[in-house]
Amino acid sequence: SHAKEILHCLKEKYFRELQDLEVDGQKVEMPQSLSWYPEELAWHTNLSRKILRKSPQLERFHQFLVSETECGNISRQEAVSMIPPLLLNVNPHHKILDMCAAPGSKTAQLIEMLHADMNVPFPKGFVIANDVDNKRCYLLVHQAKRLNSPCIMVVNHDASSIPNLQIDVDGRKEVLFYDRILCDVPCSGDGTMRKNIDVWKKWTTQNSLQLHGLQLRIATRGVEQLAEGGRMVYSTCSLNPIENEAVIASLLEKSQGALELADVSSELPGLKRMPGITKWKVMLKDGQWFEEWKDVPSNRQTQIRPTMFPIKDEERLKAMNLERCLRILPHHQNTGGFFVAVLIKKSPMPWNKRQPKVHQKLPQRAGDAEVATANSDNSSECVTEEPTLTENEKSEKMQELQNSNTEQSKKEGICGPPPSKKMKLFGFKEDPFVFLPEDDPLFLPIQKFYALDPSFPKMNLLTRTQEGKKRQLYMVSKELRNVLLNNSEKMKVINTGIKVWSRNSDGEQFGCAFRLAQEGIYTLYPFIHARIINVCIEDVKILLTQENPFLSKFSSETQKKVKDLAMGSIVLKYDPDPEKPEDLQCPIVLCGWQGKTSLRAFVPKNERLHYLRMMGVDVFKAKRKEEESESKTEEEVQHRLAQTEEGMDVEDKEHDLVTKMEAEIGEESSHSPVESSAMEVENKIEDLDQSSKNANSHVSQESKDTDTSNVKD
Repeated sequence: SHAKEILHCLKEKYFRELQDLEVDGQKVEMPQSLSWYPEELAWHTNLSRKILRKSPQLERFHQFLVSETECGNISRQEAVSMIPPLLLNVNPHHKILDMCAAPGSKTAQLIEMLHADMNVPFPKGFVIANDVDNKRCYLLVHQAKRLNSPCIMVVNHDASSIPNLQIDVDGRKEVLFYDRILCDVPCSGDGTMRKNIDVWKKWTTQNSLQLHGLQLRIATRGVEQLAEGGRMVYSTCSLNPIENEAVIASLLEKSQGALELADVSSELPGLKRMPGITKWKVMLKDGQWFEEWKDVPSNRQTQIRPTMFPIKDEERLKAMNLERCLRILPHHQNTGGFFVAVLIKKSPMPWNKRQPKVHQKLPQRAGDAEVATANSDNSSECVTEEPTLTENEKSEKMQELQNSNTEQSKKEGICGPPPSKKMKLFGFKEDPFVFLPEDDPLFLPIQKFYALDPSFPKMNLLTRTQEGKKRQLYMVSKELRNVLLNNSEKMKVINTGIKVWSRNSDGEQFGCAFRLAQEGIYTLYPFIHARIINVCIEDVKILLTQENPFLSKFSSETQKKVKDLAMGSIVLKYDPDPEKPEDLQCPIVLCGWQGKTSLRAFVPKNERLHYLRMMGVDVFKAKRKEEESESKTEEEVQHRLAQTEEGMDVEDKEHDLVTKMEAEIGEESSHSPVESSAMEVENKIEDLDQSSKNANSHVSQESKDTDTSNVKD
């Protein structure tokens, strides 16, 4: 419902202001909606980054884009990179794996699809977003956090050997298979040459030859983890068949009928696409062409592999239906170049069928019996190399010791980082995820104060501290809790859960030491039965524009409701009136604080601006006046607000790193506010090296700024 309001606001206000506007003597082109994107929820603008940022006439529009991006209400993204999530056909109950997810625009689309129904606080599905680069994982967290979902987990693994996870199904351990997998692999990026100058300088045919093997390994690992009947979308921002059709053909060949290419010609009507190709040649860096593997001299057979060539057997080639792949060409609809293939899994992969034999051959400790099943698919010529296989070589003593530790921590509901013997920890050492014990005395006053519904899933509450005072309480869905508790020893989790309560020292005297956090209020609200005040639209405006308004400023109804309530954290709810269509037509839930004589909202600045915009308040002018007057009180208020909102969050170190990285990576970062029309945040090529180098210097700086126990350079 908020998206509809933003769309209405864009069309009726911001786009109208762009009509007949001239910048530097040129007429501004109106933004156009992408005809193939459902419900007009994607728009394209030809305004360049420079014009958008520098032109005074466009300042209002630019400010809107930046602010709404910060809140997670809009995302900037290359048009073609929006296609793979749409072709996954996600439903709210799907378990989804995003294999190479950073910087996170596609992940954000997937989260949005899970929460298609706003009235369901905990969809049954979840997204596990993975990236091999520890630094980029924090960009991913930053992107995903804007969407405030309890159903997202960010993990840090090599996608080509991402471990099999287990879940508890009715007291029985089972391997987790995903209903949907997004496999947007690293690529040479030649489809981005319209806007990526580096491609022109550094492109060679060698890039594809080097990446082909990795792409095939990642795709193979993906289909192994796909559930039968599930969908996997393979995509690249390249048009080179070595990275595209060659990978798909090799995967289909090796699957022996377990996989098929889906025909998606009727999906996304309006999208201009070309069919996949069936004939291509392979070229070396020096310009030598080869038509088939037998022509390749032996000294070149390490660079060129048999899987890079098209299949010669006409019948087998025809059965593959390679023409069902999608090739998006830049000049067809003013986009980047892109390749997409949609695969459906009809039966287990042939090398997975031999699992039981291997399972008997590998005697393992009881706790890892299922891990054996999970990893036995590496016994064939399969390209996957699971780190867990080396465990068999370890001494019995070490195994028993680790096993007892794992079992112990599972009982206590602690999901820490994997033991360093099992997996080399790199990047930051993450704090553990500790679930609140059933009988934790912390929870009782909270339950009483907010009159929480008996159905409230308190088992899903977690903190990030094992000792000392718990400062923040986070919440995950039941399904993610299951994943966390059963896999902490082999999975490096960077982040999961949304903040729902923050410790507030003033609160204790009023009966509850924890105040509500705005991030998690839409998840929490359905379970709260006390301390809710229904407010009218005028009251909402006062709450969002004034720092600490006296009760006398509010409507008499609100004053009456507040009179009987004890001081402390409250929920402020606005319900739209269908009989007043000119008013805001989506519900708003705000966290507030009731003092002795005043009432205030605890809402981050950009979110405040978002709600005010939706209510037709001109926040742009307000900002101008604020700047001109340079009133110190305003600055103090903002500073105080920021302090209250941020609190002393465990994720501060992540946020700092992201902010610094973004400053360094500059415009290329995924989260730099929406300032460009033709720039893809999904670039997976040369700029990564640079960003990693930059990030390294930040990590060393970070270790000076942050408590050394929290940071591992």
